[in-house]
Amino acid sequence: MTGFLLLEDGAVFRGRSVGAQGIAFGEAVFTTAMSGYQEIVTDPSYAEQLVCFTAPMIGNYGIAGSRSESARVHARAVLMRRAGGEEWTQWLDTQGIVALEDIDTRSLVFHLRQGGAMRAAAISGSASTEEVLAQVRSQASMAGRALVAGVSTRAPYRLGRRGPHVAVIDYGVKQSILGRVVGAGARVTVFPHDVDAQTVLGAKPDGILLSNGPGDPEPLAGQVAVVRELVGRAPLLGICLGHQLLGLAAGLRTFKLPFGHRGANHPVLEIGTNRVLVTSQNHGFAVAGEAPEVTHVSLYDGTVEGLSFEHAQSLQFHPEAGPGPHDAWPLIESWVEGIRLAEAA
Repeated sequence: MTGFLLLEDGAVFRGRSVGAQGIAFGEAVFTTAMSGYQEIVTDPSYAEQLVCFTAPMIGNYGIAGSRSESARVHARAVLMRRAGGEEWTQWLDTQGIVALEDIDTRSLVFHLRQGGAMRAAAISGSASTEEVLAQVRSQASMAGRALVAGVSTRAPYRLGRRGPHVAVIDYGVKQSILGRVVGAGARVTVFPHDVDAQTVLGAKPDGILLSNGPGDPEPLAGQVAVVRELVGRAPLLGICLGHQLLGLAAGLRTFKLPFGHRGANHPVLEIGTNRVLVTSQNHGFAVAGEAPEVTHVSLYDGTVEGLSFEHAQSLQFHPEAGPGPHDAWPLIESWVEGIRLAEAA
């Protein structure tokens, strides 16, 4: 079955449908990760997005339940040069995800780099481009969209049995982040995105982790207010969206990147050590400014990749690296170890 991608500027990229039938609307973005396709599409940070993979073949090593970053696929559609196996495409079909192969991904990525991430529709089958384009242009832009309510847990739950107690506020947390925290020797309580500061502090955490998540951080005024209340009450670590919320709570501002940072090969300078970390990233917004609290910067575009305040720190990239290189793995472990030492003091 044929299919095509239609961008809000009218550009059309034709391909072949290998997933579910229908039309998927969302923001067209691309990732340069060469592996980890299952982790990517199940990452809640990809909610409301049509994901183009730059690698020439996707799906060639199958599917495994242990690789999923959440209970379902959050990407709205998958765009590929070539699908690597039936297990992958059948899984996407059963998940109800529109998937297209034979897309000229090189031209598409060039187009998105020139024009920025944009509203789009992935169509399986035939449809009127005029009618679909009108629908695409009626969709809300990602800027200004608060999406965490659609991906967060609705009730608290616990993981791990021993070690310092870490409260995780779930804005769309990846399972690999929770796994790294528990694996570092902590026990975890995961709270919904709209939890109040009193409830978090009432659990008597030794540390607080603000998770990753989708959408624009700026509309999340309630969550920013909670973060502001929590700073200084326990050691705090923000990751991705959590990093942006900490920046807003500290009085910094955020802005939308032209086409985002998505991939597993992004170089980041750790300013204090002059060491370069090759990192996994997935975000369309960033913290602005050259504040003295900046600890890490992107070597692609100089944007802020880390902040450090008294009793609070944050990372724009993903130290759990699910998927990605392991350069930043020690950062979660060292944070948990710091909590353990403070608890024992």
